[in-house]
Amino acid sequence: MDPRSMSDVPGMQTRGMLRAVPSSKNLPLMNEQSASSEVLAQFTRYRERFGRADIPGIVLCFATNLGLLTGMMEIAETLLFGESLLSRKHKEMIATFVSHRNTCPYCADSHAALLGAQGCSAEVICSLRVGDFNVKALTTAEVALLRFAGKVNANSPPITRADVDATMQAGWTEEQVAESVHIAALFSAFNRIANGFGLHSPYSQDTGEEP
Repeated sequence: MDPRSMSDVPGMQTRGMLRAVPSSKNLPLMNEQSASSEVLAQFTRYRERFGRADIPGIVLCFATNLGLLTGMMEIAETLLFGESLLSRKHKEMIATFVSHRNTCPYCADSHAALLGAQGCSAEVICSLRVGDFNVKALTTAEVALLRFAGKVNANSPPITRADVDATMQAGWTEEQVAESVHIAALFSAFNRIANGFGLHSPYSQDTGEEP
């Protein structure tokens, strides 16, 4: 759910990125013309809450199931884009990193844009794309949190209390580490939904071609 443009990402303004109309290659997205009144009410809620006229592709995926759409709206308002234990910047860092690790262009591009809008440098965004944390702009605490979130995403069974303790020793509270589990796991699910539906990246190069 990305209420900003890729042009907001530092260093990306000259790359000719344009917002694309939501489209998918595997499964159809919800069509507003045929949506139920309940679904349309959630779309209105989204527009009013986030001040955005268009409905993102991932929301159109959720909308194929009313219960999921309603629940995801609550999660978006209270956790993903609301005030919580982790800052918005750190949640977007996890989202960008996890989405790249899961090879999800839709979510990776969306949340790189959001991270740029939070004031993150192009250097940090690029480091998250390639999984290289040897960047001076990242703090020791941020590297620890990202590494922990990466374990949650890629290989959670071996995680032990020692992993939690190490992340806390880097500067996070136990509650913040718990929230990082929720954020990493949610975006793992979003990545699979976006890829399963075959969502194209919400940004296309200025070539006139289908994204």
